[in-house]
Amino acid sequence: MEKMGLNSNILKTLFVVCCIVFPFALTATLKFRNSSITFFEGFSENKVLGGETSQKNVTTRGSVQNITHENSEVLQGEIQNDRDPIEERTTSRNNTTPEIGSKNAPLISSSNSSSSDSIHDDQEKLLDGLLAFGFDEASCISRLQSHLYRKVSPHKPSRYLILKLRNYEELHRRCGPDSIAYNKSMAYIEHPKDNNGDGTMCKYLVWSPANGLGNRIISMAATFLYAILTDRVLLVRFGEDMHSLFCEPFLNSTWMLPTNSPLWNQEHVETYDSFLEKDKANNSKHDLPSALFLNHQFTKENPEKFFHCGHNQDLLRNVPLLISQTDQYFVPSLFMIPSFNLEINKMFPQKDTVFYHLAHYLYHPSNEAWRLITTFYPTYLAKVDERIGIQIRVFRPDITSNQAIMDLVLSCTIENKLLPKLDTQNSVSYSQNHTIKAVLVTSLSPNYGENLRAMYENKQSISGEVIEVYQPSHEEKQKFGDNMHNMKAWTEMYLLSLSDVLVTSSLSTFGYVAQGMGGLKPWILVKPHKKKPNSASCKQDFSSEPCFHYPPMHECNGKFQKHFSSSFPHLWECKDRHSGLKLVSEQRSVVSRPVTANKNMYKI
Repeated sequence: MEKMGLNSNILKTLFVVCCIVFPFALTATLKFRNSSITFFEGFSENKVLGGETSQKNVTTRGSVQNITHENSEVLQGEIQNDRDPIEERTTSRNNTTPEIGSKNAPLISSSNSSSSDSIHDDQEKLLDGLLAFGFDEASCISRLQSHLYRKVSPHKPSRYLILKLRNYEELHRRCGPDSIAYNKSMAYIEHPKDNNGDGTMCKYLVWSPANGLGNRIISMAATFLYAILTDRVLLVRFGEDMHSLFCEPFLNSTWMLPTNSPLWNQEHVETYDSFLEKDKANNSKHDLPSALFLNHQFTKENPEKFFHCGHNQDLLRNVPLLISQTDQYFVPSLFMIPSFNLEINKMFPQKDTVFYHLAHYLYHPSNEAWRLITTFYPTYLAKVDERIGIQIRVFRPDITSNQAIMDLVLSCTIENKLLPKLDTQNSVSYSQNHTIKAVLVTSLSPNYGENLRAMYENKQSISGEVIEVYQPSHEEKQKFGDNMHNMKAWTEMYLLSLSDVLVTSSLSTFGYVAQGMGGLKPWILVKPHKKKPNSASCKQDFSSEPCFHYPPMHECNGKFQKHFSSSFPHLWECKDRHSGLKLVSEQRSVVSRPVTANKNMYKI
């Protein structure tokens, strides 16, 4: 030290200075790092929501447009308002939780967020445990971002439902396509006589589509629930018209039936009807098929399948593979089956949330569909005071005029104060701060959206509310086998489910999907050709559940069933189909009468 010119006093001084300076330097470094993380998290959130933070100065109040694949803006017209297309989170119904839509909610979270906030965010993303943890977010952006576009749900999945879903996911991983168990099981199913009686390792349920996309979505959910109750692996037969609509719902496995599977051809598979005939002749125990085709469509020509009977379920339980072709939401019949009763009631204590939970578990828009949804929603629907969905489906255009439909919609929405009356006398003075309502119209025809938009664009409302009307597409007619048509339909169902209030058409499964996913009790338009003078144009439903149009007519002993509700108090007749069945919550009082069957109940 003497050679370096240092002495002990200098060293002591340097040591003291370092002890004083180091804590300040460390504190400053940590603060800089925290501020940097907060900044980039906020920037990332802006990108997720798909908009810009600067305001756009455009003034027109509605449009009827057509969604296209190629256009990243989704709509070809101008942005129809002068508010930010970026959407913060709207408040929940009790105004306690910020959600997309709130004009005062912050975009960037505080850097001082606690670990409990982080846990709460994870619970929201995973829908209170409904969804499994571990998915790659980039492959399915909607799975972990959809909660940002919805109000906090009052419907929580039961612990038993979550347990059953986790158990099913393990079964699907173990027995799904490309697994050892799958290959061995399919070898037995295809050639049962060549496998020395070894039998199958896993049982399967193959869903086959029928009719339009609405029918497919509600029937697929019912089929999935049946798979869970019977310990079967669900596989789906998607044609080209259903590609790229949904993300894969099961972790580390696929639900797609492999393209090389011989099960795409069901011509040589024994039918459920012939199987029942054999059972009547007491031959089924001696000739059990390895695969069975079940036409579960419940047509009015052949509605009774006795699927709800315990004896038939005992027979089906021993068949390794079932192919189910269905267009119905047959969940109410599952509640009738004694062997399922305990399980299904534990899974769904709230009976009117079955489709709500199944749909939020199964149906996540693909990245392509999510891009369309998250471009349209922030631009047109986000920063308004209320979102009103109007779904119009005309089943009998030959006897129903456009004007009759329009009169029905206006009568329903104005009489029930969903939309305001027009000020035809110019007698109202208006303030600058208008309440703004966005109306989302979905229809094959552009007429209804255009007429509604023109009506509120040309005259002020008595209430002073500003009404903006948007219609994403107008396909003119339903197109089967068309992927882009289904993509538009799926995005519109999803957008409708984000409404605060919903108006739907009687018997429309398109509307069922929207109300079920949104947990909404819609106002159902009466059938125009059946509306009586001075009668109501619509009536509000008592449940968000889809209607089962063709329920069983007989008890399992063959006797005609007169009063379903006497045996099943949570099943009531549908508002839009008196012979249909709908699940309701046992905890609420329902203003309806029990379903009374009659021998002409299937005549529409």
